[in-house]
Amino acid sequence: MKYPVYERFYTWQGEGVHLGRAAYFIRLYGCPQACPWCDSAGTWHRDYRPDGVTLMGADELAEVVRAESPDGAVVVITGGEPILFDLAPLTDALHALGRRVHIETSGIAPLRGELDWVTLSPKPFGQPPLPEVVAVADEVKIIVHEPGDIQAGLDTLTGLREDAVIWLHPEWSKARERDLSVLNAITQAVKENPRLRAGYQMHKLYRADDLDAHSDKRLIPLGGNAALGY
Repeated sequence: MKYPVYERFYTWQGEGVHLGRAAYFIRLYGCPQACPWCDSAGTWHRDYRPDGVTLMGADELAEVVRAESPDGAVVVITGGEPILFDLAPLTDALHALGRRVHIETSGIAPLRGELDWVTLSPKPFGQPPLPEVVAVADEVKIIVHEPGDIQAGLDTLTGLREDAVIWLHPEWSKARERDLSVLNAITQAVKENPRLRAGYQMHKLYRADDLDAHSDKRLIPLGGNAALGY
């Protein structure tokens, strides 16, 4: 089994329950969702495709994780859309190192592999998450580009565990531009439903990912402003 690795880098988790935790990211290539504001458009968009994608086996990836990050750093498998791949060989190899393995996914296919943490980011305008993935999600990240995205995202979560955390994240360009229609909608939703939490992409304020030589530093402006670097 070879995985198409778009980029891999050591940084810290910038979002969610594990905010601030040291994390090695493995970003896989390929995604059918085509989010119009995607901040990783190089993984699928025809205008931003890389010249080549490295194919790496599970043991090879585990070795670079071991070599490039210390024990105790979690591994986050993301994309693109990583749930499209059989992750069992990779999760087995990473667990053999003693690493916890997280996934960030829109939940559109069955999970394959033993995951220690599942972050579900539903895309209600595209393919909705499978009920079986909703049922095992540890946290949910709803991206809010327009106020109506809050309810649309919540409507995909039938069967979500009661202890799963639900985050509302302003889409990055809306956050950077301080779009009050989005920010106020998130604030109001959290005040009305205390189960919801307001989120933010803290790693982008630090530009923490840029410090690793392997991260993709091209300006990809879907939903953003290339002149401002997002």
